[in-house]
Amino acid sequence: MLQVSFIRENRQQIVEGLKKRVWSEDQMNILDQIIVLDDKRKEIQTEHDDILSKINTHSKTIGELFKSGKQGEANALKTTVTELKNMSAGLEENMKSTKSGLDELLFQVPNIPNQLVPSGNSDEDNEVFKDLVGDLPDLGAEAKPHWDLVNEYNMIDFALGVKITGAGFPLYMGKGARLQRALVQFFLDEAGDAGYLELNPPFIVNEASAIGTGNLPDKEGQMYHVTNDNFYLIPTAEVPVTNIHREEILAEGDLPKKYTAFSPCFRREAGSYGAHVKGLNRLHQFEKVEIVQMVHPSKSYEVLDEMLNHVEGILKKLELPYRILRLCGGDLSFASALTYDFEVYSGAQKRWLEVSSVSNFETFQSNRMKMRFKDGDGKKHLVHTLNGSALALPRIMASLIENNQSSDGIIIPEVLRKYTGFDIIN
Repeated sequence: MLQVSFIRENRQQIVEGLKKRVWSEDQMNILDQIIVLDDKRKEIQTEHDDILSKINTHSKTIGELFKSGKQGEANALKTTVTELKNMSAGLEENMKSTKSGLDELLFQVPNIPNQLVPSGNSDEDNEVFKDLVGDLPDLGAEAKPHWDLVNEYNMIDFALGVKITGAGFPLYMGKGARLQRALVQFFLDEAGDAGYLELNPPFIVNEASAIGTGNLPDKEGQMYHVTNDNFYLIPTAEVPVTNIHREEILAEGDLPKKYTAFSPCFRREAGSYGAHVKGLNRLHQFEKVEIVQMVHPSKSYEVLDEMLNHVEGILKKLELPYRILRLCGGDLSFASALTYDFEVYSGAQKRWLEVSSVSNFETFQSNRMKMRFKDGDGKKHLVHTLNGSALALPRIMASLIENNQSSDGIIIPEVLRKYTGFDIIN
């Protein structure tokens, strides 16, 4: 969430940033509405403070009048105080309503894109930041897509998943389940070696946590809502992990905070249809290892580069061909200031599959969460938050299975064999 003071002082910068997100002139009017409501909030606060001051002054005077035996004057002043308290209660209610309306407007404004973010309307306008790394697999005309291979080798049963739950909830079996577990352990070990503290967070969060990371209000209807308890199934471990330090003031020396967590992820993926979402390409439930950092503002873009290098290192060890995209304004997530997507090449489908997003949110999430740190002079500042997929499982599984198929079976990459306990699936 943007700070009102930032909106007041940087309106033109914000307008230019929102244009990158394809905001219309009509949508820009919300910035003026925010200022108007904030002015109203300040006026109410000033009036309320003035009344509270009068109540305090009158209360002291009443006590003195009673001591002096001037009961009539004291009782008259008590009546005035009662009236002032009624006015105070009304102003408090007005303040609450105004603050609620202001927050509702602020929640509608996305983060302002970093100057490196290219303009564009959709994923077709994303910029290739680093082109193909590695060699594209040459599988020949007989190459099979992963949904055929996992059926052939009894690794994943999509039909049983539909029977148990519905489409987008696959059932992993045998060596398919073991390969998935091997990848999770490999990813966690890589994160641990890089200095991330491993966590096992809740997979359901409350409303405040979802608001804090920018997942609520849920403009795209992607979150599963447990209505009776007003809880939400997490779309990524980013949500519970980033909220660990919500409403805390950290010491500057405690930064950076580095966390990693494995979790299932739940996404409704409303409106996702067609061949491009077949098999493991898009699911309602999938598993992912996430890395999250809370850092000093002066270090966040250095840390972003560090996180990019971390994900690259994993993909190189898996021997998967990949490329890195810098997302355009129209494809940027609501809370992100700058995002890089990693895509791996699917040899049988002959297309790129997104497997990781690494993002810097700057102060957008920390302002919502009131997550701050205190510097050496005792001044409080908002931290910068970052996260990245390291990595998401489904499309990594899809590309590994497709790219490593052979006449003898599916060859397991060398780095995974100590985790799987086998070097081929046949």
